[in-house]
Amino acid sequence: MTVGGDTDFDVVLAGPVFFDIIFTGLPGSPPPGTETFAQGMGASPGGIANLAVATRRLGLRTALATVIGGDAYGRWTWELLSQEGVDLRYSRRLPDWHTSVTVSLIEDGDRAMVTHAHDDPVSSQELLADGVSARAAILDLSGLATGTDTWWRRAARQGTRLFAGTGWDPSGAWDVSDLDPLADCHCFIVNAGEAMGYARADTPLEAARWLATRVPLAVVTCGPDGAVAVDAISGEEASVPAIAAEVLDATGAGDVFTAAFVVATLQEWSLSRRLAFAALAAGLAVQNFGGALGAPGWCDIADWWAVVGPDADEEIAARYGFLTELLRAADLRSVRRADPTLRFAEDRSAADLLPSITPVPRPTPDSTHDPR
Repeated sequence: MTVGGDTDFDVVLAGPVFFDIIFTGLPGSPPPGTETFAQGMGASPGGIANLAVATRRLGLRTALATVIGGDAYGRWTWELLSQEGVDLRYSRRLPDWHTSVTVSLIEDGDRAMVTHAHDDPVSSQELLADGVSARAAILDLSGLATGTDTWWRRAARQGTRLFAGTGWDPSGAWDVSDLDPLADCHCFIVNAGEAMGYARADTPLEAARWLATRVPLAVVTCGPDGAVAVDAISGEEASVPAIAAEVLDATGAGDVFTAAFVVATLQEWSLSRRLAFAALAAGLAVQNFGGALGAPGWCDIADWWAVVGPDADEEIAARYGFLTELLRAADLRSVRRADPTLRFAEDRSAADLLPSITPVPRPTPDSTHDPR
């Protein structure tokens, strides 16, 4: 299924990309001074790449504005995103910049992460200075550029629908002024802990109702309890349970939920159907390893419905019966999953992948060298 429209893109994304290394099948967390062997390992793009791959796999024309390093991790990430069909015309490859790396240790369906990263040397404001024509944009309120002439505010004035999220506030302050950019947004998608923190509410639904006083559409994800949403324009409220799933890796599940919700919104589906589709996509994502490469394609949705649909009870049939017709026009090609190592194009060496990038010069004995 392709959404399409009279713009250059269906969705534009901006933010940092990470290279994720995932270790699975750990017997336990390794204590200091010991070595633990993992049964499995995968490599996947992470960060904003989670949303880029997830939206593209569900048929959106996706543009990504980011900075990618000239190291092997960056070359592999650039190639993979290109192979997925993500448009990188607004992104830059920097030969002397190293890719941010996150190592995830998966244990009992949850994960611990170690990250080495630096702020991108080129901002999204610079990357998108000339503007972009898109039906939707997905924003992270954390560290979002402010001002009246930001790329996202210009996009909103031109009709782009802005879908916003945010990150966890480790200070616990939950300053409501952080939500001021919602005045320009169409939708705010946030998890239950974050929503209740800002709203000072006791339940996700109470939090969603409070958030709906600040944005036209508030969506609160509740992990294994599904999601709730409140439409401030129509007054409609909706909720959906999560699908039954064996959780292998929850990395990027929230991004997949957001991607699917945007896809459904651009199709102008009902609020309850949008929630159901997003919950399904997220439920399929957690059954695979890796943020970006765990994102489902239409083939995964078709496989799920082929198993669940024939014996679905009345409630499931009512919630997901629309898939039968939808899947007839969907692209059912299989999608790539996380590899245990970096796999470059078979007919090219790693050195040939980015001919425009010159090698980083080796430091001389008299020069200073930043080990980053």
